[in-house]
Amino acid sequence: MKISLGKGERKASALQAGYSQGCLLFLFLSFFLMPLSLYLNVKILGGNFTLSNGWAPGSLLTYTCPLGRYPYPVSTRLCNSNGQWKSLGASEGTKAICKFVRCPAPVAFENGVYSPRLSSHPVGGNVSFECEDGYILRGSPMRRCRPNGMWDGETALCDNGAGHCRDPGIPIGSVRTGYRFNVGDRVKYRCSEKLILVGSEERECQANGVWSGTEPICRSSYSYDFPEDVAPVLDTAFSQVLGATNPLMQKSGMSNLGRRIQIQRSGHLNLYLLLDSSQSISEEDFGIFKESARLMVDRIFSFDINVSVGIVTFAKTPKVILSVTSKSSREETEVVKKLEDIKYGDPDIGTGTNIYRAMKQIYDMMNNEMVRRQKEWEEIRHAIILLTDGKSNMGGSPKAAVDLIEEVLNIKADRKDYLDIYAIGVGKLDVDWKELNELGSKKDGERHAFILPDAKALLQVFENMLDVSKFVDTICGVGNMSTNASSQERTPWHVTIKPSSKETCRGALISDQWVLTAAHCFHTHNDTKLWRVIVGDPKLKRGREMQIDQQFIPEEYDVYAKKNQGISEFYGNDIALLKLTEKVKMSSHARPICLPCTVGANLALRRSPASTCFDHENVFLKKKEIPAHFVSLDDQIMDIVLKEENERALCIQAVSQAKNLFPNLTDVKEVVTDQFLCSGAGNEASPCKGESGGAVFLQKKYRYFQVGVVSWGLYNPCSSKTTNHALKTTDQNEVKRQPPPADREARDFHISVFRLQPWLRQHLKNVLRFLPLGPAS
Repeated sequence: MKISLGKGERKASALQAGYSQGCLLFLFLSFFLMPLSLYLNVKILGGNFTLSNGWAPGSLLTYTCPLGRYPYPVSTRLCNSNGQWKSLGASEGTKAICKFVRCPAPVAFENGVYSPRLSSHPVGGNVSFECEDGYILRGSPMRRCRPNGMWDGETALCDNGAGHCRDPGIPIGSVRTGYRFNVGDRVKYRCSEKLILVGSEERECQANGVWSGTEPICRSSYSYDFPEDVAPVLDTAFSQVLGATNPLMQKSGMSNLGRRIQIQRSGHLNLYLLLDSSQSISEEDFGIFKESARLMVDRIFSFDINVSVGIVTFAKTPKVILSVTSKSSREETEVVKKLEDIKYGDPDIGTGTNIYRAMKQIYDMMNNEMVRRQKEWEEIRHAIILLTDGKSNMGGSPKAAVDLIEEVLNIKADRKDYLDIYAIGVGKLDVDWKELNELGSKKDGERHAFILPDAKALLQVFENMLDVSKFVDTICGVGNMSTNASSQERTPWHVTIKPSSKETCRGALISDQWVLTAAHCFHTHNDTKLWRVIVGDPKLKRGREMQIDQQFIPEEYDVYAKKNQGISEFYGNDIALLKLTEKVKMSSHARPICLPCTVGANLALRRSPASTCFDHENVFLKKKEIPAHFVSLDDQIMDIVLKEENERALCIQAVSQAKNLFPNLTDVKEVVTDQFLCSGAGNEASPCKGESGGAVFLQKKYRYFQVGVVSWGLYNPCSSKTTNHALKTTDQNEVKRQPPPADREARDFHISVFRLQPWLRQHLKNVLRFLPLGPAS
């Protein structure tokens, strides 16, 4: 068995720390004065344990077991000041072991049969369902026991279509009373012995054919949710906040747990973050609580809604870190700073866990704001996210505080969407399922209460919560950067432009029907009937081919315009717009990028409505070096650095050294005009042939903005031959980037969307809403 000392290990040895009155003394005496069995009782058979503060009084011992097992009879022990280990819920001296997880067995299954019939099922075991003649099986015909003690899939039931509402089924481990399914009829549920009901104990058939409340789940006290169960709920809950307009979503698998917080773009959301800071939380885990909250704040503030954030930490008493009544609650940088400044182990909040007082603090905060904002109060939406590692051990039931909150918000049947309470417990065994269930909102077909195995799983949820697959709005610059996202989902604006020949170019969706790309792509094939634009489509592995309705290229574009000056090819005004014959259906695989100087980009940046194009250029390009990206032939995000100010002059000087390309060049500015952005050198990537026309983009506030169009370069890294510009394609399966030889420099030039503003506005004035140009655009 391995013992990890946690942060106590970082305070030198336990002996040097001088814990003469604590569990170190107890451990010492266990070896020399007491029976060895007392020391051995600290261990857990088949698992490990960690100590939050070494062997000092107040240190929390936490047991861990391999996946598919759980600590029994307790998961934690607390070192008392008398040097004894206190085990809540178990008699002292009881040996801890890692027991095998089991999933509950069905209690009843109407109008059909199930097998095998066991009292409980092991991890990996299956149970299958079949219906009698005349009934249709709905839900999952076979379910598998997962390592967290939960069944995968959906509740199986045999339905004959009778009744206004569909048969609500009997979830595994539950018993149902009520067999009529017409409007107004109710069904009630209870769990078999030793199982805890999470969800709604009673549900009613409503006029819209939907059962009220949440489907109940009967689960063991040691069961918990995997991050992949929770992430879809937060994804869909905040998709409305982030700009989605479709109130419906196709429900399948775990995704039917989620909902959206209903809020219009012109409305206001109050987000309240409650962080448990009680004694049982380690400093590392509390840091993860803060980081999870910061991720939530970052994402919320990156979208065009009005939001105020309140922050409360709590143990025995609550402490307001930031009130929604404060002006700072509406400023992202201020909110993040408040989160970062929260100190671990705040003595002002004492020890213990009093969720009632924490929720009551939110109620008081709401009361204060109601007085201040009486006129618009009833239009403000409210979302509470509670992060806690255990059940409250003082203050009574927090449900009483929830009742007060619902009263001050006037939550009635027609106003349920104005309040969402998400109760997230962290730590498997010591979190009270019943209490979390009482705290979480109860809405039709939804879940708001969860328990995650540890703080790292919580962080994983918040890192991956932004899933835009259900967005139908053309909100710009949203890419799914979660670990399981595909390349196309990460850059959904990226398109391939392909003629009947083998040559290709790339481009970017800037609306649901327009593509921005490079003019030189059509140098030898200007008949748009020969071209296809391949956009992302979740149903098609290689995307969907779309036809081009119109093509627009600046009249000034002429690759041979300076041939008499000894410049064989010149790429000024190397930009093109393509209007597709039909609109692209928005999805996680197809969505426009934000184009600076537009209202959409301004909202994404959360800048003043009075902003100008000049302001946007200052935001994006007024630095010496700007990290940026483009998309490679094999659909990977490649890193470059744009050089501006005095760095730009150094960057473009490489052109004067390229004698093989420009043997008689006297002024480099004849080739590289102020239309071009410059990148290259060092460890930066250089675009290959076939990557021309793609977006050069930046990331700000979790949104993506196109500042340039890939145009030409001095070196092609995807070919052993030296060529002067990226016109020809390289087969995607043969992409190999090589650094330039010692006698060559890699420099790349991209058309700036700021320098071509008049032309873009001329053709897109009825497509995008543009900001005023300002003094210098």
